[in-house]
Amino acid sequence: MDLKLAGKTALITGGSKGIGRATAEIFAAEGCNVIIVSRSAESLAEAKQAIARASNVRVDTVSADLSDSKNVDRLAGEFPHIDILVNNAGAIPGGTLLKVDESTWRKAWDLKVFGYINMCRAFYALMQTRKAGVIVNVVGNAADTHDPEYICGVAGNAALAAFTQALGSVSAKDGIRVVAISPGPVATDRLIGLMKKKAQDRTGSADNWKELFKPLPFGRGATAEEIDAAIAFLASGHSGYTSGSVVTIDAGLSARASAF
Repeated sequence: MDLKLAGKTALITGGSKGIGRATAEIFAAEGCNVIIVSRSAESLAEAKQAIARASNVRVDTVSADLSDSKNVDRLAGEFPHIDILVNNAGAIPGGTLLKVDESTWRKAWDLKVFGYINMCRAFYALMQTRKAGVIVNVVGNAADTHDPEYICGVAGNAALAAFTQALGSVSAKDGIRVVAISPGPVATDRLIGLMKKKAQDRTGSADNWKELFKPLPFGRGATAEEIDAAIAFLASGHSGYTSGSVVTIDAGLSARASAF
């Protein structure tokens, strides 16, 4: 299916690895120029080289910590004419209420929750002047599974899901669509690392980490490509009547309301 994204420009945060990297790759493959943002200049350089080698599009990179709103303002000033914004930066740590201290909670939310909100505020205003644009927020199914051992992420993702629904419910008047993708466990390098740590903690060895995936639907986590394909479709004109929606991709985990 031709998503008709050729010639457009997409900015993807957290774009050097995992879901963000895969999203940049599929947009580039569709002929979309991409701007990838990450804190790691080294990872950005590697991603840019690989994407530019595979696709004949423009690839820009920005090394920035989006928990600092000054960097958000700098991005908006440097790239005011983007067509698509994908908010993906940020990983909220696990832990129960009494194990996650205030500084950890605030640091995590400064990047993922307030980072998303600040990016939306800055780029929505720019899209509003053109009466066109799409914002895709990558949240997470913890908003629905309510895992008490991931309480900081539960609250943060729930906030972003509600934020997306509220903003997307009125954005059509400005010619803008705002949607969210809510993935379950995705087999990125980060999740595999967490699984190895969990296996080490439980059994004293990280070697059997793959066993922890077996209770999941289909016996595996999602691939980053399964998530980025949905992001690209939602950002395309084929999904032009979708706004204020949160699309959950977790093979039914949250539907059965059991925490992973």
